[in-house]
Amino acid sequence: MSDKYVAYVGTYTRGESEGLYILDTDVEYGLFRVRPHAAFHINNPSYLRLSHDGRFLYTSCDEGVASFRILEDGGLELMNKASVNGLRPCYLSVDRENHFLLSAGYHDGKLTVLKLAEDGTIEGVCDEVFMKSLGSASGMNFRCHVNCALFTPDENYALAVDLGTDQVKIYKINRETGKIKLHDILHCELKSGPKHMIFSSDGKFAFLTHENSCQVSMYAYDSETAHFTKLDQLSTLPEDFGTFNSAITLRLTSDDAHLFVSNTGNNSVAVYNVDKENRMLKKSCILPISGEYPRDIVVMPGDQVISCVNQEGNSITSFRMKYEADCFVMTGPPVSIPSPTCMVLKKLD
Repeated sequence: MSDKYVAYVGTYTRGESEGLYILDTDVEYGLFRVRPHAAFHINNPSYLRLSHDGRFLYTSCDEGVASFRILEDGGLELMNKASVNGLRPCYLSVDRENHFLLSAGYHDGKLTVLKLAEDGTIEGVCDEVFMKSLGSASGMNFRCHVNCALFTPDENYALAVDLGTDQVKIYKINRETGKIKLHDILHCELKSGPKHMIFSSDGKFAFLTHENSCQVSMYAYDSETAHFTKLDQLSTLPEDFGTFNSAITLRLTSDDAHLFVSNTGNNSVAVYNVDKENRMLKKSCILPISGEYPRDIVVMPGDQVISCVNQEGNSITSFRMKYEADCFVMTGPPVSIPSPTCMVLKKLD
């Protein structure tokens, strides 16, 4: 591929980490070069989200959220920071028209809707919900932890994935004001710990990881009613793995044919073939990623290479997919990044 890309990597600013890193990227082989003196100093930009038009980058930070203008060479210019009226978010989503930004609060169990200005800056909070739960009862922890906040494909609803209550709350969103109202609740299995959700490109299917039970679920999605119907659910772990693990991030190839899930205790990625016709998942392989605590996965353009962001391994590792052989192989040596948590790609004009 002759197209030029940069990768933005968010980190926890502990130890040697400087914040937000810019990497020149070869997407054909999953190779990275950290730009010298290009780190942007910001506190704990642990989650990143590009605007759909690729003009802006939004990050979490200790102050709430931050907006950046992306320069012609892929460099970044800080525009502003805004409070979410709560603790640092762990997940962000942006609508296609760049009118609203959703943030998920793990520590305070909060869903926040923020208004975006035409110039990409963050104007402030237009609505917010602190989730309610039983708290700690009978020796069990049911405290709210919103891990993921995203729009439905038609962007008429905002979803809050709550690990603590084993629920995905579905809110109707007013596209003019950003105000939200509870519409329905998707109930997951008790203590399964729903974590991250994504939709297929046609908007007809959704996929959800369960951090505690180490499973991934496939749902049919009805856009008219905002109703989810579970179709399939599989383990993300090898049969003989018996120690602690969390199923975290999931990604799809551009054709929706293959699904990837990261395992942070097993230090592996589980790969599934997606059968839309029969509405089911088929496990392809579960293989180690030569790193520790794979917090994020990026599928490179062309769907032939994946890269894993390894938080505790202080590295990024890349692999070429061998779909017909049900395996993947490493493409090169790890790239050193301190405490990385999230990565997004940007194609340069």
